[in-house]
Amino acid sequence: MLVVDDEPEVCASLRRGLEPAGFSVCEAHSVASLKRQFETDHDIALLTLDLGLGPDDGLKLIQSLRASRNIPIVAVTARAAPYDRALGLEEGADDYITKPFLISEVLLRIRNVLRRYELETRLASQASCDLDEVKTSVGALNFRKRIAYKPNREQYDLTDMEFDILAVFVRHPDRILSRDDIMMRLKGRRWAPTDRTLDGHVARLRKKIEPNLHAPSILRTVWGVGYVYLSDPPHAPQS
Repeated sequence: MLVVDDEPEVCASLRRGLEPAGFSVCEAHSVASLKRQFETDHDIALLTLDLGLGPDDGLKLIQSLRASRNIPIVAVTARAAPYDRALGLEEGADDYITKPFLISEVLLRIRNVLRRYELETRLASQASCDLDEVKTSVGALNFRKRIAYKPNREQYDLTDMEFDILAVFVRHPDRILSRDDIMMRLKGRRWAPTDRTLDGHVARLRKKIEPNLHAPSILRTVWGVGYVYLSDPPHAPQS
């Protein structure tokens, strides 16, 4: 586990609480140190991140990390406003803990996030055992390589979460999925009405796969219920 904070005493506090619980903890006190360890250490199981780290926006940092690796990220930050929490979750944090914190709560949250990721990985592995690649209304989805292809075999530029969401829809074509359905398949937990993260990911996914964003034909909203993925849309993309 990598704990990231520009205050060494915060990292030390997390280390003192996490190591007796069985976690191996490394520290990073700057963006440069974080990026070096993130790029070289592929055994990092989870990352705690101070959103006020360095001169860069912590939310942009989450997006950058998410684009390169599917790893649990828990924000540990002094930003306590409800808006900041909602924004942090929407931009990719798996959980959001405000300072000052109780180490018992941090342990509980971390274990819950790791449990969800373990379930997600197991379900994805089970679902991909039969077919490595399936044709879709947007082209093709390769579960083993985790790549989505356009009909001309050019790759879609999807984040890990966008790929996972698209995979859920592809495995359940022409079926209305509630937000609860989707979250259970993604994270092993129900959707919270105050959590707009899922809708944000779906909106960004639409921008990449829909031929006409103003009239979605592939991934449609069913108002008051959820979403439906159409396996045979009226106007499938051609490129």
